[in-house]
Amino acid sequence: MKALVYTKNNEVVYRDEPDPVPGPDEVLLKVEAVGICGSDMHAYHGHDPRRVPPLVLGHEVAGTITSGPKKGSRAIINPLITCGSCAYCDSGLSNLCSERELIGMRLAGAFADYVAIPSKNLIEIPEHMNAVHASLTEPAATALHALNLARTKSHRPLAELKTLVIGGGAVGLLAALLLRGYGCQEVVLAEINALRRESAQKHAACRVHDPINDPAPDSNEFDLIIDAVGGGVTRKMAMAAVKPGGIFVHIGLMDSGGDLDIRKLTLFEITLIGVYCYTPADMRAAAKAIEIGLVGNLDWIETRPISEGAKAFDDLDKGRSAAAKLVLIPGL
Repeated sequence: MKALVYTKNNEVVYRDEPDPVPGPDEVLLKVEAVGICGSDMHAYHGHDPRRVPPLVLGHEVAGTITSGPKKGSRAIINPLITCGSCAYCDSGLSNLCSERELIGMRLAGAFADYVAIPSKNLIEIPEHMNAVHASLTEPAATALHALNLARTKSHRPLAELKTLVIGGGAVGLLAALLLRGYGCQEVVLAEINALRRESAQKHAACRVHDPINDPAPDSNEFDLIIDAVGGGVTRKMAMAAVKPGGIFVHIGLMDSGGDLDIRKLTLFEITLIGVYCYTPADMRAAAKAIEIGLVGNLDWIETRPISEGAKAFDDLDKGRSAAAKLVLIPGL
């Protein structure tokens, strides 16, 4: 088969790779669409020691099952592979399983014609569902999981909260779109890329903020902060902008540097929530939200043939794409 392989820092190569062979309780999925995640870019830059080249990256995937009893059905993949028997898995919090694995990390991912996956990690989708749209289920589930956790900590409905979303990539933009779908009227999205700011303003109808050139948000201005970047500079921005008694949801994993204002966190009873991925229930709910149009028509997605994946990675690296999500299509 053909695959896009991460071979060294700042290099991915489209080349022949052996066909994956499904193991026990696994099936083969023919990939129809696979998104480039921020974590794939993190690996591309050599910033993730868990992703060692040569490696097929990619975990945001939709396709058709080609083996097993459900052969011919269309599905998305829950890329988190967990033990299924620990206390976390047993209570529905499989995203916290200590034995969790993610395809495209140590296991082969989906930037390829085919990927092998445990059958329990497949979520069937309707025959009519657009594969490119369906491939956004994974980042949508992350955004949904973050908002669900924020909702449980808020004394008021999400629709009433003035919200700052930091980062205009897929998770940030999908969080803004979901907030809009929930009836939230005051959403500001901060993004350094001018093309992405323009896209967010157009598609999510939210006010945008340029962290480099615009004045900083007022101190204590926002009830809810969603940091979908996760860097020292964004954490500083978030802690300055969050109101007393507010909620700061930290999703991104850009770096672990910088200081967190623990004094403000303590004195003003800020709720800090760390978010890692999603549960299977979040994945199913996110797929349904995409299917029924809760996050809009998704015409901000950009698609490329996977054979042009090297240029796609380079364009994302250089900020030449306005798209919050770039999806690769095998077979083109």
